[in-house]
Amino acid sequence: MERLSGDYYVSPGATARALRRYQAFLQPPGRRPLYPQDAHCSCSGCSFDDVRHARDVLEEVLQRLPFRARAELKHQVTALDAVYLDRTLPDPFADRRQWRVDLWWHRRLTVGGETM
Repeated sequence: MERLSGDYYVSPGATARALRRYQAFLQPPGRRPLYPQDAHCSCSGCSFDDVRHARDVLEEVLQRLPFRARAELKHQVTALDAVYLDRTLPDPFADRRQWRVDLWWHRRLTVGGETM
């Protein structure tokens, strides 16, 4: 599926990379809030510095996968989403400053760099 995608960010290995990035962001133990950071570069490699981009890629892949593969990946992503919602804080001003306000994972507070 990744090879056939015309999306610049969905290239071979992008799904695994996005899933690893999402898991790594949520991995620190504790209850302290986590804050996503913006990527400093929008190239297909550096863009994964922003965990929200990793989640964007996972969403894109989920829409294109066949049923069984989609169900397996969706199960993993749903579990990570629950942790993301629990460990990040809502941004009350997201609709004024985000370009992807339609996606809930972009409506969370960010602070300069990822802090744990």
